Amino acid sequence: MKRIVIENAVRVNENSEMVPCSLLVEEGIIAGINGSWEKDANTVIIDAKGLVLTPGFIDLHVHLREPGGEGKETIRTGARAALRGGFTQIFAMPNTQPTPDTPERLRDLQERARKDAPITIGFYAPITKGEKGEELVDLEVLSHAGAAAFSDDGKGVQSAGMMYRAMLNAQKLGKVLAAHCEEDSLLFGGYIHQGEYSKAHGHRGIHPLVEDLQIQRDIALSEATQCPYHICHMSTSKGVSMLGEAKKFSVPVTGEVTPHHLLLTEKDLQEDGDYKMNPPLRSERDRQALIQGLRDGIIDAIATDHAPHDEESKSRGLEGSAFGVVGLETAFPLLYTHLVLPGELPLKRLLDALTSGPAKVMGLETGRLEVGSPADLVLLDLEKTWNIEKKNFESKGKNTPFEGYSVKGQVHTVLAKGQIVMQGGQIID
Repeated sequence: MKRIVIENAVRVNENSEMVPCSLLVEEGIIAGINGSWEKDANTVIIDAKGLVLTPGFIDLHVHLREPGGEGKETIRTGARAALRGGFTQIFAMPNTQPTPDTPERLRDLQERARKDAPITIGFYAPITKGEKGEELVDLEVLSHAGAAAFSDDGKGVQSAGMMYRAMLNAQKLGKVLAAHCEEDSLLFGGYIHQGEYSKAHGHRGIHPLVEDLQIQRDIALSEATQCPYHICHMSTSKGVSMLGEAKKFSVPVTGEVTPHHLLLTEKDLQEDGDYKMNPPLRSERDRQALIQGLRDGIIDAIATDHAPHDEESKSRGLEGSAFGVVGLETAFPLLYTHLVLPGELPLKRLLDALTSGPAKVMGLETGRLEVGSPADLVLLDLEKTWNIEKKNFESKGKNTPFEGYSVKGQVHTVLAKGQIVMQGGQIID
């Protein structure tokens, strides 16, 4: 493993100011910061003049579709999309076919990732067998097999008793339980936000209560069990308020928000399947609450909920299309352009929500620029202006509502596990 020196970079300090930074990588570890190091023929020098150095991004919530949905995404294509977006560590949800609800299936995914992905991929195991909500998996056995955390993502666990028992088991194992919060009895066939657009265009809406009631229930269960509980893809103002209150009372609860919920609302909806996701795009009031919650540190992490689909699955309009949008390759530039540059979010807070925030949720050693930390690193070109064009995506999924957006800020170079895996915007095969 080559010795790497990064020179002439800058990093972002606590006040979102740019300060000079050089860095030494040895044996896959950050071995020195702002030092003077001898360089020999075996030292790789990266001149990072004009670039910002940050820890590699971490995404707590992606869908890789493998096994069972390889036509939409694979571990390999999803990992390449992650690299393009500056993500050196991602966590894949278990709603695959079949679900990784046995040690054998989980280990098979881990082996595929070791073979096909240059980045680190953690895998969630489901809470219930087959994500059917009928019977708990053996959390202990799956934990020992390497499950990163547990979730029935894509579905809310409807039984409070089952969620309570799952939390008791997860707490004993020291594992995070992450939830897609959705009360099925209140869905009434809805598929977009219940608001002005749904009423004006005759669509069936999803009331915010669908999400809020399960958040309320699960915060109470987390307080009772002391299980680390993570709220996936938050979309409502009430949810942010409940998360903030829970943290005041030291309930072990965390939350994530997606770029699309931070940037879009029901007013942006079009009669196009690329605008259909779950939870749906909500009101401007909800969007502002999400931004405020992220700014204040109530919301811990930004996660893309990267959900690739084939063209046919997204071609049936708002009612008939599959839920989900892709996001790994566009998350940073979109948020930098539309939140940081207008002054709605400090750059340091954005970077923390992509690095140290998700690392803390999962108890990871990554996500920070410190001597001794793993050398998962990204160099950003904040001056680069470019247009989002889905035809250029590494992901098989082209389902984005941000096609044609002009953005500023691009991932230039990525180190994963101490190796240079992308440089000058080009993935190194």
